[in-house]
Amino acid sequence: MHGLVIKNTGSWYTVRTDDGQLLDCKIKGNFRLKGIRSTNPVAVGDGVTVLCQEPTANSQQPTAFITAIDDRRNYIIRKSINLSKQSHILAANVDQAFLIVTVNYPQTSTTFIDRFLASAEAYRVPVVLVFNKTDLLDDDERRYQQMMVDLYENIGYTCVQVSAQTGEGIKSLLPMLENKITLVSGNSGVGKSTLINCLAPGVNLRTSEISDTHNTGMHTTTFSEMIDLPGETSYIIDTPGIKGFGTFDMEREELTSYFKEIFRFSKECRFSNCTHTHEPGCAVLKALEDHYIAQSRYQSYLSMLDDKEEGKYRAAY
Repeated sequence: MHGLVIKNTGSWYTVRTDDGQLLDCKIKGNFRLKGIRSTNPVAVGDGVTVLCQEPTANSQQPTAFITAIDDRRNYIIRKSINLSKQSHILAANVDQAFLIVTVNYPQTSTTFIDRFLASAEAYRVPVVLVFNKTDLLDDDERRYQQMMVDLYENIGYTCVQVSAQTGEGIKSLLPMLENKITLVSGNSGVGKSTLINCLAPGVNLRTSEISDTHNTGMHTTTFSEMIDLPGETSYIIDTPGIKGFGTFDMEREELTSYFKEIFRFSKECRFSNCTHTHEPGCAVLKALEDHYIAQSRYQSYLSMLDDKEEGKYRAAY
């Protein structure tokens, strides 16, 4: 039978079958060995084929196995934290992603934001930047947040400023979620669970305070799960908080196209294979000098370019 993976706990997958059953499934046999270099070859959002086996003498319950994955239209992927040669798929077959960021409590770095955006661009996943915890910011922090909003809106990204704690700005998110599958991601502690509790009343995800000592978040979501929203075709995929976003499965030569504003200027470079680091006639370096490209974005580009030294890119064909 066929179904949709709606939950991944690491060793078990919950599949909602096309006829509405919920099945706890495992991966069949050597399925992991079929050329998938991932810590989770099956991800929330995958369409899968399931085989049910009858109970045995040692088990009173039937066992269900995932035997095949449908072709994916997209996914969000990052480098595995512990296994440098493997990836971790956050979710598959999504219409968009909400990246939850905070300018403080804790602070989300622009490098993290830019790496997430570049990875989403690589797989054609639109991203909305949701700036949370606006209610906690002082005047200087609010000005800094507005500068970040201006930066990313000028590049072409939708930005929304909200407070999941007070409800400020939450209503503006609701129309964006209609009839879409939305991945929700961000650093630990940025308020993802609190935000999802606002968007999906009754879910009651567990929340926690951030560390006062280190201004960092605690993991409250430990697995990925698809959550139903009001409306028949609206879903949120909740994912565990992540502290870093290592790039994976990109060609170095493609990187320019994942930074929208750098790509626009790169068309005017003298050399078609320009790396935008030192070449004469580089339109990107000229745009950087003239402040048409933000220094923070260029530094993020350089940091991803340097990933080549760590072997994070696949070889060009």
